[in-house]
Formats: sequence, C-alpha cells, structure tokens
Amino acid sequence: MEFITDRITVDSEICNGKPIIRNKRITVQTILEFLSAGESQEEILRQYPSLEKEDIYACLKFASDLMKRNFTIKTVA
Repeated sequence: MEFITDRITVDSEICNGKPIIRNKRITVQTILEFLSAGESQEEILRQYPSLEKEDIYACLKFASDLMKRNFTIKTVA
C-alpha cells in the first residue's frame, strides 16, 4: 500500500489499484465524477456517510497535483 496523502492511498488489492480514500472502496475517480456531474459536496456526503468533507478536498487536491506533471501523447499502432 502506498500513501499518496494522509487520505488518499493506493493498494493493488483494492479497486484494482486505483487511488482510494482512506482504504475504503471509494475511488478518487468516483468522487471527481460526482463533482464534475454537478453533485454538491453535501449530496456526496449523504450518499457516502463514511466520508468526510476533508476527503473531498483531498480528491480535488490529488487531481490538481496530477495536473502539475508533464504528459506526452504518443500514437499507438
């Protein structure tokens, strides 16, 4: 298991190794998809009562930190 932050972890045994929130089976991707679809933080917390507001902030920071990296697009045959 790798700790990305104190709230985001990666464990190859959970959710196929996708970044998850505090070892729960809730992926960062899931939370970001809810937010991008217009869901409020309050609604997400209602749907996932084990989450805390700080978990949602951690997901946003995680995504923001990914954007600081350089990416190269290559054509694949």
